[in-house]
Amino acid sequence: MHINVKLFATFRVGRFVAEPRNYPVGTRIVDIVRELEIPEPEIGIIMLNSKHAELDKQLTDGDNLGIFPLVGGG
Repeated sequence: MHINVKLFATFRVGRFVAEPRNYPVGTRIVDIVRELEIPEPEIGIIMLNSKHAELDKQLTDGDNLGIFPLVGGG
């Protein structure tokens, strides 16, 4: 199935900005996070089709996934 993956801020470094990718049926968000070697504790927000999502959410063909890091500052 085709999933459009978009990474933000520091998650783009050494990876990509946005990319259509192919995954088997049954893939969850956490599977993509692990494939991309994104440390789970560094994830701030996950957006799936413009809505907040959790790591264990199963994806479907044509989904748009955005992964944002935690934001620091003060």
